[in-house]
Amino acid sequence: MTATIADADATAPEAQTPAAGPVPVGRILRFELVKQFSAWRVRLLILLCWIGPAVLVFAIDKQSTLPSDTLFGRWMHATGWAGPLVALGFAGTWALPLLTSVVAGDVFASEDRLGTWRHLIIAIRSHRRIFLAKAVASLTVILLLVVGLAASSTLGGLLAEKNLPLVGLDGHTLSPGDAAGKVLLAWLCVLAPTLALAGIGLLGSIALGRSPMGLLLPMLVALGMQLAQMLPLPVAVRLALPGYAFISWNGLFTDPAQIKPLMIGVTVSLVWAVVATVLAYLLFLRRDFTNLNNNDGAGRRVLALGVVPLAAVLALTAGVVAATTSDAGGTGITQAKVQKSVATAFSHLFRLQQSQMYHSSVTEAQLATTASCLKSEGLGKQEGSGNDWRCTITFNVPGNNITAQGIYQLDVTANGRYIADGDGPQEVNGYFLIVTPGKVVANPLWQFDGNVDLL
Repeated sequence: MTATIADADATAPEAQTPAAGPVPVGRILRFELVKQFSAWRVRLLILLCWIGPAVLVFAIDKQSTLPSDTLFGRWMHATGWAGPLVALGFAGTWALPLLTSVVAGDVFASEDRLGTWRHLIIAIRSHRRIFLAKAVASLTVILLLVVGLAASSTLGGLLAEKNLPLVGLDGHTLSPGDAAGKVLLAWLCVLAPTLALAGIGLLGSIALGRSPMGLLLPMLVALGMQLAQMLPLPVAVRLALPGYAFISWNGLFTDPAQIKPLMIGVTVSLVWAVVATVLAYLLFLRRDFTNLNNNDGAGRRVLALGVVPLAAVLALTAGVVAATTSDAGGTGITQAKVQKSVATAFSHLFRLQQSQMYHSSVTEAQLATTASCLKSEGLGKQEGSGNDWRCTITFNVPGNNITAQGIYQLDVTANGRYIADGDGPQEVNGYFLIVTPGKVVANPLWQFDGNVDLL
């Protein structure tokens, strides 16, 4: 009897002890942030993103030659706001995909390489909280890096060329305040495709484990989307790729702004970000962390759960864009659009040139500019990309009752951007540089950039 009571008393406290619950998300997030910022590669990236763009933009601004083949590169001597836009073009192509690969593509795979999954799960006791903390920590680091790129390149540009007006993609002049707002909005817009690549990075990090392909997946996807944008794809397919948002910010710098393609690109990118993150979450919950031979991920089931849903998203978004927009089945680059864009840009830039050289005011109504453009000398369909567009611009000479003509060779890319290169006569195109009261500046009519609204 005594022994029975003693045994009951001995086991009573143990029976009353509550089971340990999962660790709070805040503590896990702090732990993950410490792990992220303690890694030497993350510290190096932060240093490069917050200092490197300012140094590079400032150095380029002080050179005699400019990257005129880069969007807004020809205006880096004219205003400090061209610098962050040149940096944005480079970041969308290379820097941002690389950053998402290093951060999001490695946040889960690092645990596979170190073999610490079982210890982490036993300590935290919640798969969901682990995923949330790692996803938020990687997103925090990526946002910090993007802010560094934007702030550093802006500072370098303003230190080199000051807060001066910026010439837009259709030749109209933006005031310093308007230019600042558009530059900030452009950087905010590229956050959407960056989040899409980050979601793909999380998916690759979980599905492929310690395999280096998981780390490279966002870079490979970004490269594939860049190559796709160079192809003569239908507009609906082009806008359904999240990589289009890396270039659709160009439409902010026209008047009126080309908002519709930009909004579609941002929305598509956010959809991809949500779908990829949800897929990564579902795969993470289904992983078997007790089998050390299975932590390299993937297999046909995992690849199917990752690839097939994203392919379905691409098909669905392409179908929605095609159904809700006109001319989405073609390339979006037509003869009428090219002629209108070239004539508008020439009118704006001619007014700018006159104000620089003679301080005279010319109105677009006085110029009455028109453009006649042919592709392949009028042979074949007059639409699509190519470097075989030739435009003849006709306008009224200010102060004279005569008309003049100028010829431009156009290299139109598949995404609608083009470079117009003056092909004479000299009286219209002039020389590469012009002398204005006070200094020598680039001739805005020698070469100029433009953008065709695909929609």
